[in-house]
Amino acid sequence: MADLDDIRDGDNFGLNTPADTSAFYLKGMNHASWGIKNRMSRIFNRKSGRTVMLAFDHGFLMGPTSGLERIDLNIAPLAEEADCLMGCRGMIRTSIPPENTQPICLRTDTGTTILTEMNHNVLIAEQDAISMNVSAMAAMLSIGDADTEASTIANFSRLVDIGNKYGIPVMGVTAVGKDMARDARYFGLASRVCAENGASIVKTYYTEGFENVVAACPVPVVIAGGKKLPELEALELCYNAIQCGASGVDMGRNVFQSEAPLAMMKAVKEVVHNNAKPAEAFDLFNTVKNEA
Repeated sequence: MADLDDIRDGDNFGLNTPADTSAFYLKGMNHASWGIKNRMSRIFNRKSGRTVMLAFDHGFLMGPTSGLERIDLNIAPLAEEADCLMGCRGMIRTSIPPENTQPICLRTDTGTTILTEMNHNVLIAEQDAISMNVSAMAAMLSIGDADTEASTIANFSRLVDIGNKYGIPVMGVTAVGKDMARDARYFGLASRVCAENGASIVKTYYTEGFENVVAACPVPVVIAGGKKLPELEALELCYNAIQCGASGVDMGRNVFQSEAPLAMMKAVKEVVHNNAKPAEAFDLFNTVKNEA
């Protein structure tokens, strides 16, 4: 059993030694099943090895928040620009056209809302993910929250069991524990717990020292966009995360609450897939916005 009185911060992350991807182009996937590799290759661009996911699962916590009042009007038109769509089953079924061919990452845990105490989640039935032909399943881990940490890790471990059974990758989404600081030590711990419990993808937040978070996580890490930022700042966030080794972004509010969501999607993709500098991507944003 680990000695809780002698927890030492890691200091040897091998930053100059990249993960071995000789058998498959995404780190940590060399020994995954054919089904998981196939689905991961739908989500992550095979040239850049990265992804731009569009998250619109906020409604199961927040209801019709700004930018998500009408998924059919605000999100569906952006679908073709995203490498992957992340949402809940109800919104996908009712508002995303079934002829959409972009991969789906299904939010497969559900629970309490912002009106009560959040993170008391349970898993939906696995048959729903299979019947919807999803490319990945996602669930939240509330690391550091004494009330919900154990139950959310148990949910996640169960979801990984399901994913391994059917060849579906699972994304661990790190929620910030109310008693934990938003720093590299916390996000490194939370991301590693996701990977230790079988995640194929980890979604977490960018912070100073993020290169250590990525290096210590043996599977692809994508960043959450978090709160709405001015467009240039959001592009700088993307750029900094990519430079630290992130495998992409899973953005929501910084896209659908943008003054020009389609232009923002194109600008983010330019940073993620083509290593564009933030200023270059911002110029593209303004060009597409003005053309529209």
